[in-house]
Order: sequence, then C-alpha cells, then structure tokens
Amino acid sequence: MRLTWFGHSAFRLEFADKVVLIDPFLSGNPGFSGDAEAAGQGATHILLTHGHSDHIGDTIDIAKRTGAKVVANFEICMWLANRGVSSIEPMNSGGTTDQAGFEVTMVRADHSSTMIDGEVFTPLGNPHGLILTAAGEPTVYHMGDTDLFMEMEIIQELHRPDVLLVPVGDRFTMGPARAAYAVKRFFQPKAVIPCHFGSFPIIAPNADAFVAAMEGSGMQVITPHVGTAVTLRAG
Repeated sequence: MRLTWFGHSAFRLEFADKVVLIDPFLSGNPGFSGDAEAAGQGATHILLTHGHSDHIGDTIDIAKRTGAKVVANFEICMWLANRGVSSIEPMNSGGTTDQAGFEVTMVRADHSSTMIDGEVFTPLGNPHGLILTAAGEPTVYHMGDTDLFMEMEIIQELHRPDVLLVPVGDRFTMGPARAAYAVKRFFQPKAVIPCHFGSFPIIAPNADAFVAAMEGSGMQVITPHVGTAVTLRAG
C-alpha cells in the first residue's frame, strides 16, 4: 500500500486496483501546494470522516470527474447527492460496507459535523473514524477529528489496526500529549502517522511535540511530508 499525505487530514491510499482518497481537502488547503486534479487522478473511492468543509473539501469535483464512489454517513451522502454526486455509499456508526476489494467500518469520533455556508449551518450527522481493511494489506485506522475516548480500547480489540492516522493539532482535536497518550494507552500499531497539523495558524505548526511524546514507546512514528508517498506493508 502506498500512502500519500496532502496536508491536514487528506490522504491518498493506493493498493491493488484501488485509489482511495480520505477527506480530500485540497483546494484552499494552506498545507497543500500541489495539483488538486493530479492528487485525485484515478480515484475509485472517497471516504469522508465528517461534514466540515476542511474534510469534505474537493469531494464533489473529484467524484464528478472520476466517478469515484463516496463512502460517508447517511446525511453527508444525501447532501452530496443533492449536489449531483451520483455514486454514494451511505453508512453510519458501527456499520461495515464491502467495497469490492476492501471493507470500510465506521467507528466513533468525538467532534462535530456541520457544513457552514455563509449564514447557513447544515448539520451533517455524526463524525466518525474509519477502519479500512483489505486482504494482504495493513489495516488502516483514520481517526478523523477526535479526542481520545475509552472505546478506543474496543476498536483495538475488534480491528487491531496496523496503521494509525492520528490528529495531533490541538484546539479542534487531540493535542500532541493527548494523542500520544491515546496511542500508547490503547493501541499496538506497526506505524503511527500524525496529521491535522501545519495547515492553519491556530493549530500546531508541526508534529514535533507528538513525536517527542512518543519517544520510548517502541512504536514507529512516520512524520509525513506533503506529497511524498510512503509504502506500508502488512505483517
């Protein structure tokens, strides 16, 4: 599996014949200076954690251009359908869907999920974390925007994720110390990748404090660089 970070919480996962985008906030993302069209090229699926604009991002444009199926909670899917997105996979907390080559499970996240357009506030269901599993590939847990919570212990027991994509930017999610505590307290991953930092001035500018807080854990922490792919392996 090849994983590329596009800044904030946006990722591209490539494995087998799949190209999966998670929270593709590209246009207007201060942490991303690349080509938004190239970043979404060949997308087969788009997975969304929640309904904030910095996570839905370029979903409508990419979905219409590529035909990628959008996997999100029911409310987000209906909101997107009303804006011309034709291939949707609605689901919700605790559910698992088969995407013909991988499965997606939605798990809890402690956050909010509202689209704000001028003075119009549109609630878009509950926020989620996402578990992606595929035969022969590492199991990936994108936590979404969240604080820590005790049910992370159950997520570990049920899904045993190999790769954690962890928000560390503080203010709107866990900060570095809380994120490191959550990882060390609840999980046994093969790799930990921090995200949701360095994009806006009011959140952490980098992942240095998280990396320092993870020292001595024995876990591999991969600090991503925007646009640079890393290879992740199962086992």
